Amino acid sequence: MSGWPHLRSSRTVRAGFAPGTVVTCGVTDTVIADVPVSVVFFFGHPLDEDRLAEGLATALAAVPGFAGRLRTTGDVLEIVCDDSGIPFDTYDLDETLPKAIGRVTLPGADFVDHVQAPAARQGGLPLLTVRLTHLSDGTSALGCSFHHSVGDLSSFMFLVRTWSAATEGTVAPEITLLTDPDAFLDSVLPPTDSGRPGFRLPTPEQAERLGAEFEGAVRANRTVQVYFTDAEIAALREDVSAAAGQRLSVNDVLCGHMTSVVRTLAGDTEDERSIAMPVNVRRFLGLDAGVIGNLVGEMYVTCPPDASAAAIATQIRAAVDDFPRAQLNLRANRAFLESIGRSRLRECVPVGFDPDRRTFTITNWSRFGIYEVTFGGKQPVFFSPTSNLQLPWVSWIVEGFDNRGLLFTIAVPARLATALRGPAGRAALHRYRDPAEELPALAGEVRKLA
Repeated sequence: MSGWPHLRSSRTVRAGFAPGTVVTCGVTDTVIADVPVSVVFFFGHPLDEDRLAEGLATALAAVPGFAGRLRTTGDVLEIVCDDSGIPFDTYDLDETLPKAIGRVTLPGADFVDHVQAPAARQGGLPLLTVRLTHLSDGTSALGCSFHHSVGDLSSFMFLVRTWSAATEGTVAPEITLLTDPDAFLDSVLPPTDSGRPGFRLPTPEQAERLGAEFEGAVRANRTVQVYFTDAEIAALREDVSAAAGQRLSVNDVLCGHMTSVVRTLAGDTEDERSIAMPVNVRRFLGLDAGVIGNLVGEMYVTCPPDASAAAIATQIRAAVDDFPRAQLNLRANRAFLESIGRSRLRECVPVGFDPDRRTFTITNWSRFGIYEVTFGGKQPVFFSPTSNLQLPWVSWIVEGFDNRGLLFTIAVPARLATALRGPAGRAALHRYRDPAEELPALAGEVRKLA
């Protein structure tokens, strides 16, 4: 075993029967249908590919959309639950766990087979891929990529939890499948919302610049991962809450701190900047956590020039507290669609993706049970988003090593990435860390962790 990954086996995993259910994709599902979501679970022990494949087949029977295929009927995108299945490939790689973790965010890191999201719209391509990599030190990397039209991270994690339960012989979670998400939302949404749509129709000039951002993303941008310990987060929360004069959440203060530090290091303190934060709306609408689909809204706040961490965090807290009235925008999205016509929906982009204005998009993936997943009797030792396209100002929050602390992953222009990883950047990022604090063993071994 040497060099680049060596293919050990390849198979297609199916549930074994096709329910034939057709899911009519809603507005949100369609707007984000060009987006793959790719993640990697790292385990400190070898995983059995045969057991994983058997458990996955059971999970696909419970959540059949992931094993189906897309089709476009007129202007409507649909998911056909035909049990076409998913590719599951197993590789060997002459690399240790710390080295693998250290390069997981690099384009072409080879731990995931990224779903071909735009091409999948026309059918025939998988909506989920799985790649298991056996590392040379007896550890494993389980890489998954799924098509965003099937569901959000919550939906994917219910599939993974069901997969884990089938593999380990434990009780699977309760799941609710939707065949018409927009009709379902009609029955649970309040009659009015913020009135501000979460996506926009760019001008031809803006569309050209956005296209250039996509084309140049790999060359121009780098992904930086910043690890915060539990004690560091507690100190940050206490200090920022005191400065704000109110009790703030971990998410509030971490987003405020990171936004403030990044803007300062970038020398970007003269103009207003905004933060877009995708929000799981299930709890706001009183829905079960196991409803499968894209039950995601967006919170949007604009910060004044040179805003402090406390000022930003306070704005985020106010937006969360007033979310159903002032931030919920699912009806506004539908109204916007009606105004432009469904045929133009594919031209739209999320409001949060606006590199011209350096709008931050911060997605919080913590508290989704990522480190509760069990395969082979043990939980992951590390988890990370990954991508073959590093779009600037896009970031994620997730629990850190062995479910300790938090990991903030952000893509920024290359020069700023160097500054964040340098001495001044680390000092600003970790001003609340006790220098004597002992970090998790893996954190100390991973190269380029800020």
